[in-house]
Amino acid sequence: LMSLNSTAFSHPPYFLLVGIPGMEKEQFWIAFPVCIMYAIAVLGNITLLLIIKSDPSLHEPMYLFLAMLAFTDLGISTSMLPKMLGVFWLGSREIGFVSCLAQLFFIHTFSLLESGMLVAMALDRYVAICRPLRYSSILSLPVVVALGSLVLVRGVLLVSPACFLLRRMPFCQHHIISHSYCEHMAVVKLACGDTRVNVIYGLFVALSVTGPDILLISVSYTMILRAVMRLSSTEARLKAFSTCVSHICVIVAFYVPGLFSFLTHRFGKSIPPYIHIMMANLYLLVPPTLNPIVYGVRTKKLWDRVVLL
Repeated sequence: LMSLNSTAFSHPPYFLLVGIPGMEKEQFWIAFPVCIMYAIAVLGNITLLLIIKSDPSLHEPMYLFLAMLAFTDLGISTSMLPKMLGVFWLGSREIGFVSCLAQLFFIHTFSLLESGMLVAMALDRYVAICRPLRYSSILSLPVVVALGSLVLVRGVLLVSPACFLLRRMPFCQHHIISHSYCEHMAVVKLACGDTRVNVIYGLFVALSVTGPDILLISVSYTMILRAVMRLSSTEARLKAFSTCVSHICVIVAFYVPGLFSFLTHRFGKSIPPYIHIMMANLYLLVPPTLNPIVYGVRTKKLWDRVVLL
């Protein structure tokens, strides 16, 4: 009896990813724009990394943070997209239990990294505009490395317990994930034990990261706007605004779909599943595609290097 129970309540050897529930027939065609966006994300972010690495004049805090963001974007898109395209084009829906947890770990860790890097870049813009004379002393190389390391450690430490909690959950052979990738709450919903700890921990991580990060970004930009408005020269104002507009676009593209996805998972019972899944996909796909384009075009120093290439 004990062996039967342990078998019944063990985790399944694999899960099946549905893709986009209710749009199984359209998935084949949806994969084409998704693939194009992935190609742009990979090409754009690798180009940014190579340009920043090869040019010593770009080894400044702003560009180092941008390189970290590009690396994070490559991690997010590559953790999700190849398997998603396999589901959409090849019908390769099967993903092993351990592989699913690994995908979940990398997707959520890189998402937290992205949020942290946006905070670091907001801090960089604040120091550059509000404390220009002390810029190099405040954001020295050790400080930039420490900030990047802190963001990385925060992501790993916060996501790891969620994976360990799932590893210990019984699944009663429930193995169909109504999602395009292994997302934390989508996997938690398959468990047949008490999932309150998993749900509360997921909520805690989301609120403890998103809340402070959005607050810090908002405070930084409020202070930046106050400093910009005090500038006497119209040209100086426009230049300061232009350096921040690209960052604000990226922030909106990352947080709005992310918050929508987070809230609909917990409270949006009336929202059709395909809308929720599409938004969750865009949340992880749009920023990595958008970031290299926005920063490459709007940052003159980078754009000059791209033109030279």
